[in-house]
Amino acid sequence: MAYYEHVFVARPDVSPAQVESLLEELKGLIEEKGGKVGKTEYWGLRTLAYRMHKNRKGHYGLIDMEAGADVLEAIDSRQRYSDDVIRYMTVRLEELSDEPSAVLRKSEERKRRDRQ
Repeated sequence: MAYYEHVFVARPDVSPAQVESLLEELKGLIEEKGGKVGKTEYWGLRTLAYRMHKNRKGHYGLIDMEAGADVLEAIDSRQRYSDDVIRYMTVRLEELSDEPSAVLRKSEERKRRDRQ
């Protein structure tokens, strides 16, 4: 099994709780198929670089996992036919990291600067 990072963008009219439930569904699917989930992150509602399906914003979610080909196929089919997901991408990694992703680190640094 290899290490992967899966990021998806959900429609902006979906609530943050629904995006969290999407993350939990994917986590359950990965574990059901024999994979291992490293970390899950919800990045919030963010502005897209360009319009996708007439949307200017989207909810972002991230899952780090150790999985095989059958897990990737299951995630692909689940996300492809989901009405709530605009885009998704899975990237292979050399190793999983326990640190927060760059997106969360950047937002935490911004919050720290604002407090000073």
